[in-house]
Amino acid sequence: MISAKYQRLVFAFFMSLLMSFLMSGIITFINLGWVSDFFVLWMDAYWKAFVIAFPTIFVVAPIVQKLTAKLIIQEPQ
Repeated sequence: MISAKYQRLVFAFFMSLLMSFLMSGIITFINLGWVSDFFVLWMDAYWKAFVIAFPTIFVVAPIVQKLTAKLIIQEPQ
């Protein structure tokens, strides 16, 4: 298992891995349709998206968490 001190890094890794995979596939399909080399083009877009998404999520996630915490009403239990 991974130490809790790496939680932010692990979260950013998996979130960027999954989101860049899904979004690059969807956008590649929207732009090109189902072409013969679709998978190759998708994987090319995927690694490029991941390289941008990982550091972006690492930096932006704490800001979004703070913003969300300010917007959410804490209901009494």
